[in-house]
Amino acid sequence: MSEGIVDRIFTGGGGEAYGEAQDLLLKYGNRHGLIAGATGTGKTVTLQILAEGFSNAGVPVFLSDVKGDLSGLAKSGSAEGKLHGAFTSRAETIGLDLVYDRFPVTFWDLFGEQGHPIRTTVAEMGPLLLSRLLGLSEAQEGVINVAFRVSDEQGLPLLDLKDLQALLVWCGEHADELTLRYGNISKSSIGAIQRDLLVLENQGGANLFGEPALELSDMMRTDVDGRGRINILAADTLMSAPGLYATFLLWLLSELFEELPEIGNPDKPKLVFFFDEAHLLFDDAPKALVDKVEQVARLIRSKGVGVYFVTQNPDDIPEDILGQLGNRVQHALRAFTARDQKALVRAAETYRPNPRFDIEEAIKQVGTGEAVTSFLQAKGVPGISERTLIRPPSSQLGPITVAERTEVITTSPIAGKYETILDRESAYEILLKRANAATEEAEAAERAEEEAERKLEAEKAAQKAQKAEETQRAKLEREFAKARRYDGKNYERSTSSRRASKSNSIGETVTKMVIQELKGTTGKRIVRGILGGIFKAR
Repeated sequence: MSEGIVDRIFTGGGGEAYGEAQDLLLKYGNRHGLIAGATGTGKTVTLQILAEGFSNAGVPVFLSDVKGDLSGLAKSGSAEGKLHGAFTSRAETIGLDLVYDRFPVTFWDLFGEQGHPIRTTVAEMGPLLLSRLLGLSEAQEGVINVAFRVSDEQGLPLLDLKDLQALLVWCGEHADELTLRYGNISKSSIGAIQRDLLVLENQGGANLFGEPALELSDMMRTDVDGRGRINILAADTLMSAPGLYATFLLWLLSELFEELPEIGNPDKPKLVFFFDEAHLLFDDAPKALVDKVEQVARLIRSKGVGVYFVTQNPDDIPEDILGQLGNRVQHALRAFTARDQKALVRAAETYRPNPRFDIEEAIKQVGTGEAVTSFLQAKGVPGISERTLIRPPSSQLGPITVAERTEVITTSPIAGKYETILDRESAYEILLKRANAATEEAEAAERAEEEAERKLEAEKAAQKAQKAEETQRAKLEREFAKARRYDGKNYERSTSSRRASKSNSIGETVTKMVIQELKGTTGKRIVRGILGGIFKAR
């Protein structure tokens, strides 16, 4: 079997100990799938060879690299590799002409360290997924829904975490009026949400929210040679926050479902999405979330998207979703406990029986690099289960170096597009402006009130001063009038006295002069004249 077939992906098979060659038909690639098996049984290699096959067929791929091993897709395998001998032998066993090759890869990283930053906005995440991300109670989820409604009604865009935090503060301040419209909004619920947001922020979740937000078209590119680009999300650090990891991948799946058009049954998928550590998606998940995953899984295939869940045990996947996974690769399961044994029985029951072997026993016995496989065949009918020797990958098995990763990132067709954060006006800035305007208005009103009080006090002081001045003036006028009347009387007395004194003085002087004249010769003559005149008259 060679790799030149364009309508299928060769996954393995062949040899006397195994069944027929196993191919995944591209026209059923969007019917979803399952890769399951215990740790160390070969799930990563299976994921890698399927990603290579889809890429060669021109189908873009998205996958999460939980352990850092899948970065090797960006580098060609080589004859110097430590597994070259084993791979060559395996290729000969299954009839594969092994050709080493590298694949077009785009690295992504929520933290922007090992790939291009990848972001969405709080609004795009939506209240349901955000509540799941924060692990909120029903009452707290109700508050989040109210916050989103207020955001829409008042034109307050929710782009990053600080927007949501600011809006929750506003809701708390206006809780009374909002409660009348939307139901009870307790400040304790808002406080609990704020604490959860702080925890998320400390876990690095703030990196997920913001702009520029991811454009899905950048994940659905093909290379210049027509091969689909393989988008690898660095998830080794992200796995320390499993809730964030699971919610982010579910959001991405939901975005694909909402944005992509219906295309029916294409000849090959538009995109294939591998969900590694899929059990994290369903652990403690509320029924509403599980129902949403089921809905997306059921309907997204009509958008041309295939979803492949990668997990340790098929029992990790809810039964309603498991029943929709048509293409299956089951690596070994270790049935050490009663629960494991029950899970093994349930897993075996989901495969189409093969009369040549017991499926339950085969799942326990297959070694590393082997699997029990079942792929959809003509008319979408599940193929008969086969024990399959998985083909070796063409790319490097294991991680590339930091320098090699950096080169891939810097030469990427989207290099520089998402690296610079855009912080445009949104709820935080708008509410801050409102708060500042309200503060300035309050300060202005306070200043006006103080100015009015000062003016009033000044007027009162002026009136008081004027009254005091008038009182003083009146007093002075009374004193002056009194003094004037007193001085007038004294003046009159003084004038009369002076006049009398003066008359007395003049009289005394004249008398003295007359007396002196009379004593003199002249006086004597006057006296004689006067007396003589008198006597003559007689």
